[in-house]
Amino acid sequence: MISTFDLGLRYGGRTLFDEVNINFTPGNCYGLIGANGAGKSTFLKLLAGDVEPTNGHISKDKNTRLSFLKQDQNQFDSETVMNTVLMGNQDFYALLKEREALYSKSDFSDEDGMKSADLEVKFAEMNGYEAESEVGILLAGLGIPVEFNDRLMKDIDGSLKVKVLLAQALFGDPDILLMDEPTNHLDIQAIRWLEEFLSKFENTVIVVSHDRHFMNRVCTHIADIDFAKINTYTGNYEFWRQACELNQKLLSDQNKKNEAKAKDLKNFIARFSANASKSKQATSRLKQLSKLELSDMPVSSRRYPFVGFSSKVEAGKDILNVEGLSKKVEGEPLLDNINFRVNKGDKIAFLSKSDVSISTLFDIVAGKIEADAGSVNWGITTKTDYFPSDNSEYFDDCEYSLVDWLRQYSEDKEESFIRGFLGKMLFSKDEALKKASVLSGGEKVRCMLSKMMLSGANVLILDHPTAHLDLEAVSALNDGLCKFDGTLLFASQDHEVVQTVANRIISLDETIQFDEPVTLEEYFERMLPV
Repeated sequence: MISTFDLGLRYGGRTLFDEVNINFTPGNCYGLIGANGAGKSTFLKLLAGDVEPTNGHISKDKNTRLSFLKQDQNQFDSETVMNTVLMGNQDFYALLKEREALYSKSDFSDEDGMKSADLEVKFAEMNGYEAESEVGILLAGLGIPVEFNDRLMKDIDGSLKVKVLLAQALFGDPDILLMDEPTNHLDIQAIRWLEEFLSKFENTVIVVSHDRHFMNRVCTHIADIDFAKINTYTGNYEFWRQACELNQKLLSDQNKKNEAKAKDLKNFIARFSANASKSKQATSRLKQLSKLELSDMPVSSRRYPFVGFSSKVEAGKDILNVEGLSKKVEGEPLLDNINFRVNKGDKIAFLSKSDVSISTLFDIVAGKIEADAGSVNWGITTKTDYFPSDNSEYFDDCEYSLVDWLRQYSEDKEESFIRGFLGKMLFSKDEALKKASVLSGGEKVRCMLSKMMLSGANVLILDHPTAHLDLEAVSALNDGLCKFDGTLLFASQDHEVVQTVANRIISLDETIQFDEPVTLEEYFERMLPV
């Protein structure tokens, strides 16, 4: 167990946390949520001991091993993939190195023999003889072939490094597992494997993620950062969200009778109480939910942006025809003889183990780069707009305020119109005067979505638009894409977005391996049976 007592943290004149008292208990997975800037990542760093609190303290049981998913992809470049994962358990790795050094001695003495006997006992107690096998299982589950185990980290690409670092965090059955956006840069198959792994994990998990499906699958509790406090609620993210909406509705209508409120609450709890994230927690969770009162339900300061796309001109039947498309980068084939036709009203989700392959395809069809071979033919009535995975060209070294930045893409140049539009995306008053070059990742995404909303395009191309967005913005984008009346080509690691938006799936790894008018779950049933 890990607990906080009167924990507080202040940066300058801002209070990030104040008198936070919370217990994270074994057998539960806590989804840490909060608006951008609320301090989710900072709180994980506090728990890991990487940041010192201003006041209060953190306590965990003696001999507890804590593992923290690291995002520094270059930290282990000089290590092999195998060693990088083994280093997830520092005590075991130190023992392993001591054992290797001892056995490599040319002048092995009787004293060394006695020492080796003690080391072997400790090695066995730490499951040392099964360690490499465990690493292999983790890496294989995340889609890393066994031939990569002995490669140096510097010699593998970024998407694989992310998976290795995730395996490092999971290795050795840590008592407390902290994960900050573990699904970032993972393909959907790897996310699915991680969901299954965590659903069987018996220790304490605290996770930050903007992937709602992932949170619903793995979380038994929600820890909500709001008003500089952290409150925990039993249930997954969907339970928290609907409980919050219900409570806000009831509290806003003071004319409702208490009996009616109680009835609504009981009906709500009865509907969700059996939806346990982990079957072993079902009974205790039902008991906890049955004791909830109206005062226990969450009240939130959350704000949701508005995301809505509309086509100014309806497209004809001919949308896009791609024939024989091929592309190599540094001699490696990313696309090989790609062929597909896009029909009016298609909302196509592209899947691949390589984000680079999808980004390259989108860059080609959007006219940003040229293919080595093949053709891209757009219908004459199509008007496209593109959301690239790397939006730096729109913001780096830009001295425009947000008002002037968005004015570039608007037919209506009036400041009142531009400010009103920015307000829908949660840039109000002085926030609309910030320079575009100083925006956070999530703010840049909201600006790019504003640009696309003003374009009136009837075909949208979006390359992982949910990256950097908080849960509220992801939900708003999800709704906007569902309601869009045009044609959509997109890629996303957000399961819920793909499942609810796409009416066609194209699986892409150099060549097209699957192209059917199905949902994501139907794709899984056909191609990836569990």
